[in-house]
Amino acid sequence: METPDPPPRGKRTPVDFLAELEPCAARSLDRHLAVSREWFPHEFVPWSEAQDFDGPLNGQPWRPGQSSLPAAVRDALVVNLLTEDNLPSYHREIAVRFGRDGAWGTWVHRWTAEEARHADALRGYLYAGRGVDPIALERARMRHMSSGYTSDQPSVVHALAYVTVQELATREAHRNVGQIGGDPLLARLTACIAADENLHMIFYRDLCAGALALAPEEFVPALADVLCGFQMPGHDIPGFRAKAARIAAAGIYDVEVHRDHVVLPLLRRLKIMEHTGLGPAGERARDRIAEHVEELHDKARRFQRLRPPLRRHGILLPGAAAADGPGRGGNGDAAR
Repeated sequence: METPDPPPRGKRTPVDFLAELEPCAARSLDRHLAVSREWFPHEFVPWSEAQDFDGPLNGQPWRPGQSSLPAAVRDALVVNLLTEDNLPSYHREIAVRFGRDGAWGTWVHRWTAEEARHADALRGYLYAGRGVDPIALERARMRHMSSGYTSDQPSVVHALAYVTVQELATREAHRNVGQIGGDPLLARLTACIAADENLHMIFYRDLCAGALALAPEEFVPALADVLCGFQMPGHDIPGFRAKAARIAAAGIYDVEVHRDHVVLPLLRRLKIMEHTGLGPAGERARDRIAEHVEELHDKARRFQRLRPPLRRHGILLPGAAAADGPGRGGNGDAAR
């Protein structure tokens, strides 16, 4: 059996990169453990409003119109929940990428434990309030989880950049749905989830800062690749494109939110546009990022012109384009 060639002189392997970032991971983990706050999913489920469903308990079947949540809010909650449901695949991905030893391993397990309560709380809230067809939702969960999730990020540096952007985007998606949902309990629940996502983003963002200091010529091209090709991990949920359009029309998560609350804050925090010593590849990557930001400006302007007619078509009205599937006999929008 041939011995593989060693990496080129000066070229870090993934193991080397993670080892050099380990002290930063340990510091970030310690800070996270010091500031993270425990909360309990059961406290955000309106148990007193719940009724038995049909089935073994012979309760009332789910019917459209039983929830007062706006349609776009229900779309967003379904997308957010199904995205959170794929946690086993996400755990596998980051455990393989970052390892299960030392600070990295402790972080992987702690992150997974905190993320797990998000789906618990969201599903309990939706079931108790009859927010969506539970049968369509369960069928959608089965399909989505059965397909799993595999990251296509080509390197450890790409993976760090991706999870940073993704956690920041997820924070906004959760927080914004609570702000327009019209239910104070939902607002409190999504604020707790968003706070978790924010702390997760800070952990990864600090690792990105460490990677930028360690190897700017590698990190900036990786960041450019991630920003220019970014997709949320739930983009393959059945019916995602239609739901995403309704979610955007409602202002929960659109290109303007992505630009102003995800891309630009990250670039400012890491000082990407002012950083020196990037080398030729890094400079070209920074130019790509600048062009991408300009494209986001153009898309945001175009979408602002489209938003009023979308709203006039009932995007924000309860019952319009919601997860109103026909129950046990059909697919339902939550499952399409």
